[in-house]
Amino acid sequence: MAEIKDPENTIIIELKGGNVVIELLPDVAPKHSERMKELARGGEYDNVCFHRVIDGFMAQTGDVANGDMEDGFNIRMAGTGGSSMPDLPAEFSKLPHDRGTLGAARSANPNSANSQFFINFSDNHFLNGQYTVYGRVIEGMEHVDAITRGEPPAEPDRMISVKVAADA
Repeated sequence: MAEIKDPENTIIIELKGGNVVIELLPDVAPKHSERMKELARGGEYDNVCFHRVIDGFMAQTGDVANGDMEDGFNIRMAGTGGSSMPDLPAEFSKLPHDRGTLGAARSANPNSANSQFFINFSDNHFLNGQYTVYGRVIEGMEHVDAITRGEPPAEPDRMISVKVAADA
């Protein structure tokens, strides 16, 4: 297991192949980091599918309204919703969208991020300054690399559970 320096700002995502450990960046994007912890603590991310997975680009998930594969799931709706909480303002920074970074998914409106996020499969610097970076994978990137591809995938993978390390 990776050395967890700050359990309160570390997320553990259980995937079918193993755990992905994400270090949140509250000093860079405090509102996005706090939102992820709040949704994780509420169990909102559990069983949510990866609805948009593009080889060489990124894996997107986090639609807590329409992505729960245990609750009247319809893959065509996954990716169209957020959470019951208000959208977040952009928290752009100089951090690049490198392989393994966590970015806030949003609509064309920069201030529309809510619960959805993506993990970059590769360095995607064309996203720099346009999408909030608020975490990075510190262990388990091989499990992210193994997520089933598709827009949407025919048989999507899911986040089995998402926890704050301090609570695990």
